[in-house]
This record gives sequence, structure tokens and C-alpha cells, in this order.
Amino acid sequence: MYWTFELAEYLEEAPWPANKRELLDFCHRSSAPLEVIENINELPDNDEIIYYRIEDIWQDQPTRNEYYYDEEEEE
Repeated sequence: MYWTFELAEYLEEAPWPANKRELLDFCHRSSAPLEVIENINELPDNDEIIYYRIEDIWQDQPTRNEYYYDEEEEE
């Protein structure tokens, strides 16, 4: 599973909390990129697992400060 902030943004309006099937349905209805759908497909096939936010799916998500380099901070 490969996530970026840009891919995760497609799930901002997802119907949280949601299971895998609901997230896939949302991705298809909202025309999310194939990479997002592939990432959701890699989740366990168990409709009883509920995800409450993107952090439940992308557990090692960096903060925006870790992800973006700010040249002004160097000066």
C-alpha cells in the first residue's frame, strides 16, 4: 500500500466511519484515482472492520511538517 497526502485527500469526504466495501463504493462514485482504489483493495476483506479516519488506514502517516520541506525554515 502506497499513500501520499494527495491520494489521502480523496478520502477526506468519505462517509466515516466506514468499512472496506463502503470506502470502495465511495471511491468509485467520486472517481478517485486507481491508486486510491488499489490501496483500499489491499485492506482486509472483513466488513466488520470499521475505519474511523484515514489514520486508521495509513497508520504511519507523516505530519505535514515531516512531509513538506520549507526552505524558509532553513534561513
